[in-house]
Amino acid sequence: MDKNRLLKFALYLSIITILYNIIEGLISISFGLEDETIALFGFGIDSFVEVISGIGVLHMILRMQKFDIEQHDKFEKTALRITGTVFYILALGLILGSIANLIYKIEPSTTIVGIIISSVSIITMYLLMKAKLKVGNELNSDAIIADANCTKTCFYLSFILLASSGLYEFFGIAYFDIIGALGISYFAYNEGKEAFEKANKDKIECCDSCH
Repeated sequence: MDKNRLLKFALYLSIITILYNIIEGLISISFGLEDETIALFGFGIDSFVEVISGIGVLHMILRMQKFDIEQHDKFEKTALRITGTVFYILALGLILGSIANLIYKIEPSTTIVGIIISSVSIITMYLLMKAKLKVGNELNSDAIIADANCTKTCFYLSFILLASSGLYEFFGIAYFDIIGALGISYFAYNEGKEAFEKANKDKIECCDSCH
């Protein structure tokens, strides 16, 4: 496959990632609020932050179609800093929400939706990750490989939601939902930190995991 076709494929993957995260975020937040599961709610917010990051990636790929790039431009750096800031806020919010749930003894009515959403996300993120890695390696593009690493983190995050939702549904212990929320909080903090680190670097490197 020639370079232009590979970049077009990378563009499609980027658009799919953004659209999927919007849908996933809407469903997760809606049912997270309805079922009072903080882990699912936090997962949904995370999905929307991924959309901001995804727009930066989309912009980057559009630039790659015109010329070779080695650095993030101003738009991409701004998107990364907004992403990092919102991830920090999300991490803090989930910690405070978990404390509130403990104090007021709030328990989810069900975590079935969390099980379904996380299962679908695991499959989707895995396929996107493998496709992005393949394109990135064929193009020898650190930028696209870095984007694949972002998707890999979403893949891992889905396992946290699946574990916490599944354990709560089977055992009915509220702590599992809270542990899941704190796990997502930990990832959100790291995602925020790495987003800022990436924005402050001059060169795009494949070791950047974005999140």
